[in-house]
Amino acid sequence: MTESDNAPSFSDLPEGCVTDILSITSPRDACRAASISKSFHSAADSDAVWDRFLPLDYRQVITRAVSPVDFESKRQLYHRLSESYIILDRGYLGLKLDKESGRKCYMLGTRNLSIAWGGDTRYWEWGHSPKSRFAEVGILRCVWWLDIQGRIASAMLSPKTTYVAYLVFRVTRDSWGLSAAGKTIVTFGGVRNETSNVYLQQPRTRGRPQTQAHTQTPRNDGWMEIKLGEFYYDNGDEGEIEIGFQEHHEYKEGLIVEGIEVRPK
Repeated sequence: MTESDNAPSFSDLPEGCVTDILSITSPRDACRAASISKSFHSAADSDAVWDRFLPLDYRQVITRAVSPVDFESKRQLYHRLSESYIILDRGYLGLKLDKESGRKCYMLGTRNLSIAWGGDTRYWEWGHSPKSRFAEVGILRCVWWLDIQGRIASAMLSPKTTYVAYLVFRVTRDSWGLSAAGKTIVTFGGVRNETSNVYLQQPRTRGRPQTQAHTQTPRNDGWMEIKLGEFYYDNGDEGEIEIGFQEHHEYKEGLIVEGIEVRPK
């Protein structure tokens, strides 16, 4: 028998020690560790581990859900929250956890946004879209002054995180005027960042391509998104983050807005 045969194995650690170790790793590491041994599998499934990965206020959050959030274990709850958005607060706000890190992601539904002329049915109407997670979306009929603004309290977010905000939308087949250049604005902590040459549809160009243009990208949920900006949040940076898109150059129609998503970078 060699000296290595007598060496203690990492998998021989007491389950309590394994639980303590896994709880300071990540959800991905905990899932991978489950295949090492029976003790690791048991620890990786324990509520003690997955409680550390859930947000501190998860109990308060799920009580605000429009539909009950059922779960039999903390691991099951984590996967439920990271697979798709749960809808909160009268159906106007969505919450999801980033599967890799457990950090919070939010979707501000269109009814949670401030839209110029949004209350005037000559310019905007409200209806259901089969692809939307919300009961209503904003449907642009025709408008010149496109101004969409969203706000979220920093205390709702995960600290020590860089967040990126996106406008989530679709366009209809008969859309018009959405290839005009707009701009995005993100304001937090007294700092205002603007980005120009942002297009909801690919701009039509002649001659040299516009290398500085920012255009939409497809999402896995059937919608499109365009980046509005990013910001860093840490404990103590309290206040509201203001996020917006503006385009005031020509008449537009055929835009369907689901909301603004704020997710970790």
